[in-house]
Amino acid sequence: MTQESIALRATGITKSYGPVKALRGVELELRSGEVTALMGENGAGKSTLLKILNGDFRPDEGELSIDGMPVDFGDPSDARAAGLRVIAQEPEIIAAVSVAENIFVGNLGSVGYNRTALLRRTRDELERWGFHRTIRAEALGSELSPAQRQIVEIMRAVVSRPRIICFDEPTSSLGDEEVTLLFALIRQLQAEGIAVGYVSHRMAEIFQLADRITVLRDGAFVGTKLVADTDHDELVRMMVGRDLSQFFHRDPAPLGEIVLELRGVGNQFVDGVDLTVRAGEVVGIAGLVGAGRSELMKTIAGDYPTTSGEILVSGQARRIRQPSDSIRAGIGFAPEERKAEALLLQRSVRDNAALVVLRSLSRWIFVNNRAERALAQEYIDRLRIRTPSAEQLVGNLSGGNQQKVVLARWLATKPKILLLDEPTRGIDVGAKSEIYAIIDELAHQGVAVIVVSSELPEVLGVSDRIYVMAAGRISGELPRSEASEERILALAMDEDVAA
Repeated sequence: MTQESIALRATGITKSYGPVKALRGVELELRSGEVTALMGENGAGKSTLLKILNGDFRPDEGELSIDGMPVDFGDPSDARAAGLRVIAQEPEIIAAVSVAENIFVGNLGSVGYNRTALLRRTRDELERWGFHRTIRAEALGSELSPAQRQIVEIMRAVVSRPRIICFDEPTSSLGDEEVTLLFALIRQLQAEGIAVGYVSHRMAEIFQLADRITVLRDGAFVGTKLVADTDHDELVRMMVGRDLSQFFHRDPAPLGEIVLELRGVGNQFVDGVDLTVRAGEVVGIAGLVGAGRSELMKTIAGDYPTTSGEILVSGQARRIRQPSDSIRAGIGFAPEERKAEALLLQRSVRDNAALVVLRSLSRWIFVNNRAERALAQEYIDRLRIRTPSAEQLVGNLSGGNQQKVVLARWLATKPKILLLDEPTRGIDVGAKSEIYAIIDELAHQGVAVIVVSSELPEVLGVSDRIYVMAAGRISGELPRSEASEERILALAMDEDVAA
């Protein structure tokens, strides 16, 4: 390959968010007519790099160049004008307009806003790329399935005839037929000399599509390998390559009875899940993006009703159709999106901590304010929540202290089972260590704890036992003594489960 074949080069890309360094001197080359896979664990920095390529963020340090010329993107329109398109994993679809208008949004002038001409052009493009049997040009955005929404996002990019195109987990919502069409599309892009970047956790896809692979780890560039010169095991070692953090001091508690049992639990998100957790046990759930981990937690918590199987609490089958059912069963749930799904940001620490137990603090319709304040203060002290007072707005607290408020709410219910989905996401190292200590303390008090985490050192460090998920199913179970990052990644990429 000559230097002229390098369509895009990223050199020394560094990006920080406050004290957190998301990218540290990252290098990337995308070459004309080639597919370069970008791989790494969750949190390795792939999404941040794509956002810089898309113009969503500017790097703090480093340089981007296209065809050897430096570029500086202030926003996504600059990237598009330079011939670079990034296809997001979460498509932005306008619900009230047609597929045709969604595909050509922002470019309607190029086709002339004549509805007949627009529909004709859209049908031609869909047929050219093989999606004409999958989606109709006239369909409204609101009518589209997740797979069809992803196809619209892909078509939106390719109709602009980009010089460089990047895909972020494009097959996560596609069926087998659509995946086949997507791979054919990528091959056609290659044949036309377009440089393709491809982010995926699925090893089979990478070895089927890519010419070379660039690996990131902890925000840093690890290396680039030709696909012909590497294998699955080497890539896993490149992606992992680190020791466990010093922050984990798990002291396993004596185990009691099985408190939570899932038997063949299924719905539209998970399939045939069997799982047990004992009193005093911390069970970790690992898996890649789209594996169904959060969906499983929401199923147990009653956000997503089951359509098959059963959930047993302390040996008794429970009908959990909504969150109030899970609360009555003694289950607490701290979701991944604490700001959007757990906290009332414009209410006080006191209001948030007492939210689930207000009835026990009330007489008739009147809340016992003294009891509410006492409860809030108890958990402020117990969890070391850093706040000027119980009346401080939760939205003014740090991420770690917000998470402690969520924990306080559920600890006030005296739960038998506590579900923690990404409990340390977005919080600093000191607060993480405190959250780990709280988890350990709860286990010693006999609470059954389930922890979902995308950080493999974290799930290994806090867990007595680990379930690994792939494609909505349990792909494996590992006791603490046999668990390693390599074994978890191998199970998370289990092609037989994902098939």
